[in-house]
Amino acid sequence: MKKLKFILSVFILLVVVGAQNFEPLQAQTLTATEIIKRSDDNRRGKNSYSEITMTIVRPTWTREIGIKAWSMGTDFSLTLITAPARDRGQAFLKRGRDLWNWQPSINRMIRMSSSIMGQSWMGSDFTNDDLMRESSTVNDYTHRLVGTEKVREFDCYKLILTPKENAAVVWGKVITWISIKDFVEIKSEFYDEDDELVNTINGYDIKSYGNRRLASRMEVVPADRPNQKTVMTVVKFEFDIAIDESFFSQQNMKRVK
Repeated sequence: MKKLKFILSVFILLVVVGAQNFEPLQAQTLTATEIIKRSDDNRRGKNSYSEITMTIVRPTWTREIGIKAWSMGTDFSLTLITAPARDRGQAFLKRGRDLWNWQPSINRMIRMSSSIMGQSWMGSDFTNDDLMRESSTVNDYTHRLVGTEKVREFDCYKLILTPKENAAVVWGKVITWISIKDFVEIKSEFYDEDDELVNTINGYDIKSYGNRRLASRMEVVPADRPNQKTVMTVVKFEFDIAIDESFFSQQNMKRVK
């Protein structure tokens, strides 16, 4: 009887200790690259379609841009501007490392070079690279897990991303906080080559989209202009849609709606 009580006591102790240490053990068993990849896979999926409202906020004015976006993996994406009227029909295409911009107002197809990836996208606080994702957080950076931190109500992994040698990236360093529970990007800080903070992006209002949990609102605030920001709000997000590589073409940029 005493032996049975001892075994039960040990079993209960192991269960309690295991429950208390679940998250730290998870943090120990995942590498920094695995965490980044899980977050990236969670955000992208294999194929996806989204409708987004971008709000550019300035001290004296506010502007809204309507966006539809399709993606297939990390190599193919097509982004269509649906509002305002003066920009409607403008489209952006990514095929591998090739980037294109269709401007119907001047009937011109423009090839986008890597030199403009750090420039503002549509006058917002996001860069062309942020939206077109020419660089890959998985492949173009080395990843270092520096610990765990609480950001707002979320327990997060804290990671530092450093560009690989000769990688065509915009940022000199990225510090990102990814939620331990759902691998959602909660906060990211973007630094230039001189290690000066340029932008901070925060993810808010975490929602479920199918079997994924994602931030439904993202805000970017430039470090040198804290009185302005750009907010991206998800209106619709669908994953694992039926789509083919042929959809991502220059011809389709001109006719997609």
